[in-house]
Amino acid sequence: MRNVSQKRATLKEQSRDRVLDAAARRIRQGGLNGTAISSVMADAGLTHGAFYAHFDSKDDLDVAAFGHAVEAWRDEFVPLRRKGRWDRRLTSIAKRYLTGDHRDDVANGCGFPALVSEATHATPAFRGAFADELRRSVDVICGEDADDPSHRSDALALMAICVGGLALSRAVGDDDLSEQILHAARRAASQLADATTASAQP
Repeated sequence: MRNVSQKRATLKEQSRDRVLDAAARRIRQGGLNGTAISSVMADAGLTHGAFYAHFDSKDDLDVAAFGHAVEAWRDEFVPLRRKGRWDRRLTSIAKRYLTGDHRDDVANGCGFPALVSEATHATPAFRGAFADELRRSVDVICGEDADDPSHRSDALALMAICVGGLALSRAVGDDDLSEQILHAARRAASQLADATTASAQP
């Protein structure tokens, strides 16, 4: 009997993952209006009725989908924090993030630039989730230095540069300007990294 229960739990978890994968792609591409339950479930290859085995409402789905999208971003763009120079870590993350490939791959990219504008007008629950994911991203960037106020400030500044830069590069309808924005954001990240080195000098 236990094996049957475990199998059911595993299948339910796998179904939930499929729903989250589909919803994360849609929320990146179409924002909060893009996660219609019927569309997400069709993408996941499941029935509409199966939705309520995993979520109570579309609002619950939006929060979970956003977290899923951001977690995927962190896994790809933020390496595990190891001993090493802080300035080089900031620069490395910016170089991974602020690329033409990331700009163009909206469906699989970071969730922050895709939702940063909508979050301002979203439900309190979604805004709370947005803030929680931002704090968690800062924690992951800082790693072992997560309690250091100066490192947290640097990480927040890096997030502002990266998310703002990528969002602007996607928003403009001019390829040359878009590339200029990415270049300027990478330069700003390098200047931030240089400033952290200078401030650490005795």
